[in-house]
Amino acid sequence: MSRKTLNTLLASAVALTLVGAVSSAHAEDTTAPAEKEKCYGVVKAGQNDCAAADGSHSCAASAGVDASGQEWIMLPAGLCTKLVNGSLEPVTAAEVPAADAPAEH
Repeated sequence: MSRKTLNTLLASAVALTLVGAVSSAHAEDTTAPAEKEKCYGVVKAGQNDCAAADGSHSCAASAGVDASGQEWIMLPAGLCTKLVNGSLEPVTAAEVPAADAPAEH
C-alpha cells in the first residue's frame, strides 16, 4: 500500500470519526457546552487550528505534512485518544515508531 493511499485512508477515518462524534454530540444534548481539547498527531496537512508546538509556524492552516505530532486541532473531549496517532501532548518524530511516522513530502 502506498503512503499516499495510507494517508488518504487515515484522513478519511478521521473525517468519519469526527462526523460521527459531532452527530452523536448533537443527538445527546445541544444545550450543554461541549468540552474541547487539543489533539496532536491527527491533523491533515493545511488543516491545523493554530501554531505548531515546536514553534515552526504560528498560523492556522500551515501544517506541512499529515499526522505531524507537532500540529493540533480542537476536538471534543475524549475523542483524541481514540484516534490513530491521537495524543493530548505534542509528539516528536523520535517518539513515533518508524512504521507510524508521517510521510515527509
